[in-house]
Amino acid sequence: MSDPALIREILLQITESTERIKRRFAPIRSPDDFLSNEEGIDRLDGICMMLIAMGENLKNLDKLTKGELLRRHPHVDWDGAKGIRDIISHHYYHVDPVIVFNVCQEKIPGLVQSINAMRKELANGPAS
Repeated sequence: MSDPALIREILLQITESTERIKRRFAPIRSPDDFLSNEEGIDRLDGICMMLIAMGENLKNLDKLTKGELLRRHPHVDWDGAKGIRDIISHHYYHVDPVIVFNVCQEKIPGLVQSINAMRKELANGPAS
């Protein structure tokens, strides 16, 4: 890969984003919790910001590795993970809390596993 140090840094930033998402999402029990009070709205805002940052980093990672790294982890919807950045950025005032809730609950755990595997792979070399 062209720049292993940069790739590791991007993966670390994605890990930090997912940790923030998990922390902010922890007290949320339903999509309505995002809209029930100012704290919920702040949580939604913060999660959306991290989804934007993560999506941008995934796009950069994909470009930097010429699609090679993400392709080795096909069980994650990488196009969706990258695309949510565009949806939130361009339609921020129309963000659907149900979608954000489902992403946090159903998609982030698998993404975290794949990012951790990528980080381990870069540290130890590819598995045979």
